[in-house]
Amino acid sequence: MSLELIIFDLDGTIVDTCDDITKAINYCLGKYEIQEFTKNEVKSLIGEGVRKFIEKVLEIRNLSKEFLFPLLNCFISYYSAHIADLSKPYPGVIETLQKLNGIKKAIISNKLTELTMKTLDATGLKKYFDFIAGNDYFAEQKPSALPILKTMEYFKAMKERTIMVGDSNIDIEAGKAAGIKTVAVTYGYRQKELLRNADFIIDKFEDLLKVIKEIK
Repeated sequence: MSLELIIFDLDGTIVDTCDDITKAINYCLGKYEIQEFTKNEVKSLIGEGVRKFIEKVLEIRNLSKEFLFPLLNCFISYYSAHIADLSKPYPGVIETLQKLNGIKKAIISNKLTELTMKTLDATGLKKYFDFIAGNDYFAEQKPSALPILKTMEYFKAMKERTIMVGDSNIDIEAGKAAGIKTVAVTYGYRQKELLRNADFIIDKFEDLLKVIKEIK
């Protein structure tokens, strides 16, 4: 039984976006003379959408909720204008995607859909995907199974012929909730111990090809 559909996460899975996200949040914090974040600190905050990201920033810096919308709007504006100044596909991503002919490929991100599209456009990856959606596309976002189930429904793909590929426990939980097999990548933004519930764990993106052969 061959695969029909692969659903990918974006940040930390397909594209390393951490430098640009760090640059954007620090630009906005600098406007208010608030202490900046390191890249490693930002890595741990990525994955649950931009509003949650800003809420975590407020919590860590003990800032009033009055800063939520000013920082949120500043971040989206600056980041959108500098979406891929430093972001780039992870090693092996383009070469591997080129070998996945005959399998439908989707991006389901907790990033806003507009920012997801812009990231894929700017990094030259958009052409490899048949469906792209951010966290504002569906009524719920990962770790809810809804985005996965709706995407499978769109392609009329069977659970047994669909897999989820991501770098975080959020992706794994979403895939498991949807009843599909999950593949975790270790090079992204989450520690390996958080990925232990995945059906497969890979250290390099190109190892996805080995997983696909095993599933077949």
